[in-house]
Amino acid sequence: MEEDPGVDRHEWATEWEELQEDVRDSPAEALSELDDLVGRMMTAYGLELEERPGEDIEELDATREFEAARAITRQVDAGADVDPGDVAYAVNAYTELYQQLIDYGSESEESI
Repeated sequence: MEEDPGVDRHEWATEWEELQEDVRDSPAEALSELDDLVGRMMTAYGLELEERPGEDIEELDATREFEAARAITRQVDAGADVDPGDVAYAVNAYTELYQQLIDYGSESEESI
């Protein structure tokens, strides 16, 4: 875990902006990169990437949202025929998580 994830915000924002053209042009192909970025952000903030039975996770909603998006991403990566609505769900989930994470620790201090 990073000592101060805030120092990475600029890098994360730059990387996110660079991914947006890929998301517009080919959302399914961009999922792996979105997953990687959001996963690194969650890890930097000490958030779990998956729910484990019997474990008490403080930010369970974020973990579950990430898990659902990651499951779709893995299906796409495996070459499965994935419904475009599922791809859109994953893109939206990553987008919402990204926004919550990039804002986390700002003046608003809202939880994820």
